[in-house]
Amino acid sequence: MKKKLALLLVLCLSMGLMFGCGNTADKNPPPADNGVVADDSLTKIQDKGKLVLGLDDAFPPMGYREEGTNEIIGFDIDMAKEVASRLDVELELQPVIWDTIIEELNGGNIDLIWNGLTITPARVEKILFTEPYLDNAQIIVVQKGSEVQSKADMAGKTIGLQGGSSAVEAVEKDEATYETLGEVIEFASNDEALMDLAAGRLDAVVVDQIVGRYYISKKADVYEVLEEDFGAEEFGVGFRKDDVAFRDAVQKALDDMKADGTSAKISEKWFGADIVK
Repeated sequence: MKKKLALLLVLCLSMGLMFGCGNTADKNPPPADNGVVADDSLTKIQDKGKLVLGLDDAFPPMGYREEGTNEIIGFDIDMAKEVASRLDVELELQPVIWDTIIEELNGGNIDLIWNGLTITPARVEKILFTEPYLDNAQIIVVQKGSEVQSKADMAGKTIGLQGGSSAVEAVEKDEATYETLGEVIEFASNDEALMDLAAGRLDAVVVDQIVGRYYISKKADVYEVLEEDFGAEEFGVGFRKDDVAFRDAVQKALDDMKADGTSAKISEKWFGADIVK
C-alpha cells in the first residue's frame, strides 16, 4: 500500500510539473476569447465588499467635514453612498492630498475618485471617467470692493489656487493672462487659499465655481465673484484605466438614479435645485 501511495505521489508530482496537480484555482483571471485578460474590476469590488473613495475632505459642498461632528458629508458623498448601496457594497471614505490623488488611485490605495473631479485632457490620459454629471467653471474670487475687477486687473497681482486642481491648468491655458500675473501660489486646499485672500495676503483666488460660491454664500460680506472666469468644465467620477467593468456599473447606477429621481432629491438637498446633468 505504501509503495502504491508513493508511486501515486511521484506520478502526481511529475504531472504537476507539466499541468499542475490537484484542483488549485488559477490566481489570475481567465483570458477572454481574444486572448486579452478579462476585466474583473467589478468582481474585485464585490468580493471585497466595499469601494474606497478618495477625496479632498475640505471641498464643500462636494465632500467636507461637518463642523461639530467632523463627519465627512457632501453632495458627492450622498451620491456615492447611493451608488454603493445599489452595488451592494459598503462605502469607505479615504481623504488624501489632492495633488497626489491620481497616483493614489493608480497605486491601488483607493478604488475611485469622486470629489468634484474636473474632466481634463491631461487627466483623461491617466484615468478613466464616467460621463459628466455636473457642470462647473473656474471662477475668480476677490475681496469685497477689490480693485481687481477683471483679468486685466490681475496683472502683477498675487493669485492663489489649489495645487493639483484643474484651476492650475485653466489659468496656465490662458497664456495672455497667465504671463501677466505677478505670482501664483499653490495651496493644499481651497479653503486655505480663500483664508489667505480674506487676510489680504492674496489679490485673487481661482477656484471651482461650486465650492467658491458655497464659501461666498457663507461670507457674502467678505468675497465677491468677477464676471470673467477661466472657462467652463464638467465633473466626472475617476477610475483606473483598466477598470472598465467597475466604471460601467457605477455609470449604470448613476443613470438609474437620474431616471428614478434619486439624484434630483440629493441635488435639491445640497443646491436647492436639480443641477445633475
